[in-house]
Formats: sequence, C-alpha cells, structure tokens
Amino acid sequence: MSEDALWPRAASLLEQAGAGHCDLGLFGVLASETSLSATGANATPAEIRVALARYSTYSSTQDKDLRELSFADYGDSETPDSPDGEIMTMDLAKKVSDNSRLSIALGGDNSITYAVMRGVFGDDLPSAGLITFDAHHDLRDGVSNGSPVRRLVEAGLPGTSIVQIGINDFSNSPQYASRAKELGIHVISRATLRNRTADSVMDETLSKLQDKKLHVDIDMDVCDRSFVPACPAAAPGGISADELRQFAFLVGKAKQVRSVDITEIDALADSADGRTIRLGALTILEIAGGFAARS
Repeated sequence: MSEDALWPRAASLLEQAGAGHCDLGLFGVLASETSLSATGANATPAEIRVALARYSTYSSTQDKDLRELSFADYGDSETPDSPDGEIMTMDLAKKVSDNSRLSIALGGDNSITYAVMRGVFGDDLPSAGLITFDAHHDLRDGVSNGSPVRRLVEAGLPGTSIVQIGINDFSNSPQYASRAKELGIHVISRATLRNRTADSVMDETLSKLQDKKLHVDIDMDVCDRSFVPACPAAAPGGISADELRQFAFLVGKAKQVRSVDITEIDALADSADGRTIRLGALTILEIAGGFAARS
C-alpha cells in the first residue's frame, strides 16, 4: 500500500498494551474447534487487524479523528477451545476490561461470547445485560458456537436481561424459540427491523436494559450473505452492511456498553475482495466512532 502522511491508516491506532489505562482495548480469541460447522475463524483476528490499514482514522460524518482516542492491542487468547482455554480467555477479558473503558474481542466463532462476558463481569453477571445481533438464538445444548447464550443463563445471567436483535426466519427451531420465550428473552426479529430505524431499535433495547452494564455480541451472520460470504451460517435476507455499521456506531455510543465481541467470520472462506473481513474492520471503527461521540 502507498503511504501518505496526510492520510493516517486505522491500523496505526493499535499499539502494544502498556501499563496505562486506555479508551478501547482490543484482543483476539482464536476459537474454532467447537463450531457446529467447520471454520477457520481462528485466523480472523489477525486478518482484521491487517484490514484496518485499508481505512483511515477519520469519520467525516462526525468530523472526528479516532486518533483522539487511546487504543491498546492485548494480543490473543490462542487456545480457547477447552475448559482451561476458556479460563485463560476469561482472565484476558478481565485484564482488558480492567484497563480500558470499552473492550472489543475479535473472534473466533461465537462460542467466545460466554468466556468474554464471564471474564468482563465476573460475579456481577446476574446484574449485567446482554445484547446479541445474531440470526440465531444460540440456546443450543452442549458447548459450541450455538450455545453461549444458554451457558450464560445457566451461569446466572437472567433471561429477562437479554435482548436479541436480528433473529431470522428459518435459522432457528420451534424448540429454541420456545426456550427463548420461557427464559423471558426479548426478541426483535429480522422481519421487524425492515420497518424500524436503527436508532429506534437501540432506544427500545437500551430502555429495556437501562439499569444494566452491557455486553454486546455482534455475530456477523446477522447480515445478508452477500455482504458476509465468510460467515458459514449467514443466510440471504439478513441485514445490510450499512445497517450493521449503524448499529455498531450506536453500540459504541451507548454508555451502558462495557464490552463487545465480533464473531463468526471465517477468514479462510472470504471472497476474493475480502468483503467480510473488511466489514469486520469497519465494525471496529464504527464502534470506536460511537465511543468518541459519548457525551
């Protein structure tokens, strides 16, 4: 890539984590082995970091340069796909959360949501809240990328403190939909989103969870498959890349949000133009842009 001193690349925002406190702390979780479909999602955090170089640090909409924020890269949880690996992920998530105002975890498959949220909130999990952007409920039995929400509920997170945005038709079963209802999970379906603005959806969500500190799970398969060909479970008819970027900005802007994860991109299965990885990188930047807009 050519270099221009007057066009700073977003990759320059990431620095090795030091002893000081930062605005945004980033770390990777290389989970893939318990995925319900074969995936190379463990390769994704490194690719997203590289893709940040394709974008600048400047939001023209906000007239804001993200270099005004402090970032730190805490590296990766490299072997997270085991009970011991989950403990190491929890420890890393806690470290990042303790040293940043907002932490962002890069998956890896969606199984990471369990360990990341447990690490960030610890004993405060029962008083926390969870927002998922996902086509799926993730309430399956067992341990996989289809079970993190169920596991969090079993660990003490109340179902009534969960909002699921983007649940799509023909991506779930009646049994798991019933489980969501029984747990008191608030669902805003993909069909509902067609007639709503991102702002109104987030206003509803944050109002419902207004007394909670929040973790947000952004499973990229909430998007239409044409935008995220590297997401194994993405279906035609999900939300657009632009809608996802709007939601990511609003997530970053919400003061209640303490941590975010971005999951389910298989870097080894992306299109030739790298569109899924690029959208993952832009999701980070939109979150950061929203954070910069916090009042």
